[in-house]
Amino acid sequence: MTKIAKVVLGAMLVASLSVTSVFAADGRTVGPIQKIEMAADQKSAIVTVKDNKSGKDVVIKVTDDETLAKFKDKRIVVEDEIRSKFEITDDGNNSKLFRKTGGC
Repeated sequence: MTKIAKVVLGAMLVASLSVTSVFAADGRTVGPIQKIEMAADQKSAIVTVKDNKSGKDVVIKVTDDETLAKFKDKRIVVEDEIRSKFEITDDGNNSKLFRKTGGC
């Protein structure tokens, strides 16, 4: 490889590592729902979940239509145990996955 190609490749690698660190981190929680607060426009909800491992409350913003429909028709309610994956950003925890845990 020529020197120029090596320099360009190295610069691209450094740039990609820099961009990756800008993105938000991911979080996970499993536990019972403590509170569900639907927005006035019904296009989002703020859900408080008590994490089974840490015992702390985790506040998650839910915006996907499927989960919001489950809140509206009471398929997911307070005290249901859920599993959630979320993106941790400056403006809070934004839900990526939100569903009831399976089991008997």
